[in-house]
Amino acid sequence: MRALVLGGTAFVGRAIVDALVGDGAEVTLFGRGRTGRELFPGVRRLVGDRDTGAYAALTAAARERPFDVVVDVSGYVSRQVRGAIAALDAAGGHAGRYVFVSTQAVYEAGGHPRRKAPRRDVDDVARLDNSTYGPAKVACEDVVTARFGERATLVRPGQVVGPHDTSGAFLYWLRHAERGGPTALPGDTAQPVQLLDARDLGRLVAALAHKDLGGAFDAVGPAEPLTLAALLAACARGAGTRAWLVPVADRPAYFPFVRDDWAGQRRDPGPARAAGLTATPFAETVAAVRDWDAGRGRPVLEAGLGYTAEREAELLAAGDAPGR
Repeated sequence: MRALVLGGTAFVGRAIVDALVGDGAEVTLFGRGRTGRELFPGVRRLVGDRDTGAYAALTAAARERPFDVVVDVSGYVSRQVRGAIAALDAAGGHAGRYVFVSTQAVYEAGGHPRRKAPRRDVDDVARLDNSTYGPAKVACEDVVTARFGERATLVRPGQVVGPHDTSGAFLYWLRHAERGGPTALPGDTAQPVQLLDARDLGRLVAALAHKDLGGAFDAVGPAEPLTLAALLAACARGAGTRAWLVPVADRPAYFPFVRDDWAGQRRDPGPARAAGLTATPFAETVAAVRDWDAGRGRPVLEAGLGYTAEREAELLAAGDAPGR
């Protein structure tokens, strides 16, 4: 199988390329060539830029030999997806299947799990945010399905975690668990949370490509149901510490994994599991992330994740009950 991956050198894309290569696919990467140049030494790389419409290398490669499948990891607005498809069509044909990596954000908060967010024109937004990210991905999905029909595959991951995730969201929880003691939580400790190991996502995409399966798949994990309390407890067990959550009334602009929409954390992984989604035990994900973080020297997390140490200390001093 000849696979083209649009993106593929950061986090989610890296896991997908790992899985495709491991399954014996002949993989070609298309991207700007700015990151991950040391990865996948045996994989062909095409340099271009989706933001500027620089697809000449992609068209030339497709003319040499058509791709069996395209895996789009880096399409965020519909003009990027239209540009890639046009570049393939300019070569006189297109891929046999187009697998688009979308997001759970295409669903409406509090709505039916299969209901899409309303489409709006977000191609020209200066910056994608919580209000535009989901609708932009819906627009991308529409482009793919309109062009490929039954040969379109939509993968809608939930929150993805694992080694090489530099967002800091999961590491915020892990570092607090390693520290031990109380952690301030601006939410309900019983809130469900679905965290998908990136390696499971990679294996699902590879399976969909090899099996030539179409449709839409909710990719969520882990193997066992989690709550916020269970998440911290699992991280603490991995670190050999004792940690607990202290609910507080103060709500920062962003706190990792805290959601008002609980329904969005209860998606059904059944169809994706039947198609090839594996379920890594959460303890294994925790251990893998801890090892990766230690190997890179445990850098300081970026500001804006949860509480500052000073603010958390204030909240805990006001509301902590010791010995939980």
